[in-house]
Amino acid sequence: MAEEEVSKYVTLVSNDGFEFVVLREAVLISPMIKSMVDTKNSFREARLSGRCKFEEISGQVMEKVVEYFHYWYKNREKEDVPDMDIPAELCLELLVAADFLGLDSKKPPPPRGV
Repeated sequence: MAEEEVSKYVTLVSNDGFEFVVLREAVLISPMIKSMVDTKNSFREARLSGRCKFEEISGQVMEKVVEYFHYWYKNREKEDVPDMDIPAELCLELLVAADFLGLDSKKPPPPRGV
């Protein structure tokens, strides 16, 4: 059986219907998202469509999470990277989302090709 083509992008959908298209390698730092789209462990539909719906995360919070994915991916090889700007009013919700997505580890793993 031929290997199925997997998109290099993943679509993250917030609980209020906002959709964010993100580079697959960047989102794989989240163990939660990785398990949802992993080519070995996930449902075929999720794996091929690359859509992950999060009923727990609002669009405003998801936007900042996506910003973090891009920020981490862009700076993953660099040293002395400045902190991201986090609005004070989103801190608690972002901490909850980070915990849910498994982003609370001290050092995220390097991206791997899928």
